[in-house]
Amino acid sequence: MLKIHQLFLRTFSTIFFLILLVLSATTYYWSKNIYLNQVEKNLSQNIDSLSISLTSFANIEYVIKTFKAKTGLRITIIDEKGNVIADSDKNKDKMENHANRYEIVHAKYEGYGKTIRFSNTLQEELLYVAKKIAIDDEIFYIRLADYTTKIKENFTKLAYQIVAFIAGFMIMAFAATYFLSIKIKDETNAILSYLIELSNKKPKYELYSDFSEEFNKITRLLNKVSERLSKRDKQKAKQTAKLKLANRQKDEIISAISHEFKNPIAIISGYAETILNDKDLPEPMKEKFLSKIYSNGNKMSDIIDKLRLSLKLEEGKQQVITTSCPIKPLCEDIISDLKEKYKNREILLEGEDIKLMIDETLFSMALSNLIENALKYSEDDVTVNINKTSISIKDKGIGIDEKDLKKINQKFYRVSQNGWNNSLGLGLFIVYSILKLHDFKLEIESELDKGSNFIIKY
Repeated sequence: MLKIHQLFLRTFSTIFFLILLVLSATTYYWSKNIYLNQVEKNLSQNIDSLSISLTSFANIEYVIKTFKAKTGLRITIIDEKGNVIADSDKNKDKMENHANRYEIVHAKYEGYGKTIRFSNTLQEELLYVAKKIAIDDEIFYIRLADYTTKIKENFTKLAYQIVAFIAGFMIMAFAATYFLSIKIKDETNAILSYLIELSNKKPKYELYSDFSEEFNKITRLLNKVSERLSKRDKQKAKQTAKLKLANRQKDEIISAISHEFKNPIAIISGYAETILNDKDLPEPMKEKFLSKIYSNGNKMSDIIDKLRLSLKLEEGKQQVITTSCPIKPLCEDIISDLKEKYKNREILLEGEDIKLMIDETLFSMALSNLIENALKYSEDDVTVNINKTSISIKDKGIGIDEKDLKKINQKFYRVSQNGWNNSLGLGLFIVYSILKLHDFKLEIESELDKGSNFIIKY
């Protein structure tokens, strides 16, 4: 297994080399096209210059030889029928008819033609550019050609320079990444060493890092952990009983979490296995199974969200943003959602609408939790009543014993007698905590086998 700095270095090395390869290839073909276009443009401009010098047929040989000496380009003059009447590099009488040459055909119909082709006359590859002109009221084609070997040599030099520049930049970036990975390795090694000492005994020094905000937070948290462990060691004798209770509670929590997750996981696994194994499964049934998988996935997500929310509420880190909110529409939305889940149950909403200053998301969660509890632990109708001083959720279920009412709002407290089970023991703890943030109170009236009435007072 690789260390974090090795993973970091390997990942960035791969990325840098891929970027270098892509940039180099892209730059190569992009610059090559630009360069060839520029050469073509220069040839076209030279043709324009040469056409000005060719004022009559009599001076053609002199003009092309002079132009050849100045530019080094191959010059060919072709008449309208394709016959070569002058060439700067070869004997025109030994050259074949050019009427069907690609660049001449295009120049004939479009006034301009170009191509790259191997010359049998010169036994070399050339870039040809041809234009149609008139000399002494006759149509001719001026064709200039440049050797691609010369073009390639010039371009290769340019390409090497560009690639070298990119490579240099990437090497510098790679070097910076390498040194960054070394620094990360040093920081993680320091943290690991501190953790080893922390696992054995209290470290004799405080850990500090200013490399990054994340490392700084980690070191500060580790120092706090060290301080707490030190205090815990001094009170070890007093904490023995509490630790035993905590261990027992932990086992109960794990058991509760396992129980909560077992059913949705089993459903997800079962339906997924059916979909995978039965390739001929009808589409409606497949959609139904996928819907079940999706809903049970959401159920597990809700359990995790409850655990996280309970931690935030317990630590006082949950923010509350209050707005004036009408309560009755809020209740109607909650009831509508719950009826989707409890299709055969009736939820009655009574009272007039009022407005309260609440955090709508948190308050909805608390209210939904109370109504759903009432649905879970009763088989009759559930009544939600709104008035000016309170909201009550009343059921006719199994009720809660008086001794349990005093502890029911504690975190992870689960009532198991008479079948009443507060799931993970988080529901009412979350409700109490949310209402406390709003300066509201929750009162519970309950009798065994007669039902319960949960009253939010504001």
